[in-house]
Amino acid sequence: QVQLVEAGGGLVQSGGSLSLSCAASGVIYANYVMAWVRQGPGKEREFVAYVSWRNYKKNNADSVKGRFTIYRDATENTVTLQMNNLMPEDTAVYYCATDVNPDSSPRVVGAYDYWGQGTQVTVSS
Repeated sequence: QVQLVEAGGGLVQSGGSLSLSCAASGVIYANYVMAWVRQGPGKEREFVAYVSWRNYKKNNADSVKGRFTIYRDATENTVTLQMNNLMPEDTAVYYCATDVNPDSSPRVVGAYDYWGQGTQVTVSS
């Protein structure tokens, strides 16, 4: 079992920045992948970014490349999503998620097994 708790959402103006954190606890193996997934109003859940627990391999969705950075803090067992140059279309509930299957595709939302409760990010124009 993995428990995930997100923090750091809020309201920000277009062009602003926010940092989201995800505290992970429970049994976490080296081959797990941690990700951020978002769900905008009236939309399906969308992959944002992932980082592997073992070797820090990362990948971002095209929609956030150059603006969002995901990184893992091994000492704190946290995963952070630094979001810069935010745009109104980034408005969504952001979820932290864990994929425990090393053979699955980490860009696929359905691959994730454990989820946090989500944190709201609202970007005003």
